[in-house]
Amino acid sequence: MTRRLLLMLPLVGFLVLGAFLYQGLSLNPFQRESALMAREFPAFQLPTLEDPERIVDESLLEGEVTLVNVWGEWCPTCKQEMPQLLDLADRGVRLVGVDYKDTREKGGAFLAEFGNPFEVNIFDSEGVLGFDLGVYGAPETFLVDRDGIIRYHHTGYIKPEDVHDVILPEVRKWQ
Repeated sequence: MTRRLLLMLPLVGFLVLGAFLYQGLSLNPFQRESALMAREFPAFQLPTLEDPERIVDESLLEGEVTLVNVWGEWCPTCKQEMPQLLDLADRGVRLVGVDYKDTREKGGAFLAEFGNPFEVNIFDSEGVLGFDLGVYGAPETFLVDRDGIIRYHHTGYIKPEDVHDVILPEVRKWQ
């Protein structure tokens, strides 16, 4: 009897592990919550994309509700989302970009081709700010309130329907 029980343990362990893995298949990684929710935007000091001599920090995000969008020239979905960001800017939403793990030349060419909805573009060539934000891929967007607190996190590109259904209501909630 004991020998039979010992032979069953690996099978039971496999079934338990299989159940956990099966449950994980139903989870959507794009619906994860940011660990920074309701916390201050991380401190940083980085140059802007347009002017390497101009250094900006987290105080840039205080005083006005701001969408901070992490993007890169190398990111195909960033190209797909640009019309929605331009639409948001046209509607008066303040946008700040974080050019993530890019070069100045490629970042500038990207904005010249697809448009520039951003009031300021933070140049994060080494990905330091992206790391502090917990970014695991571009695009990602953070809504920051007037006090510099992260209030919403959108993983993946902003689809056209997200502008009306998600982003604008979140912006209005925190204005």
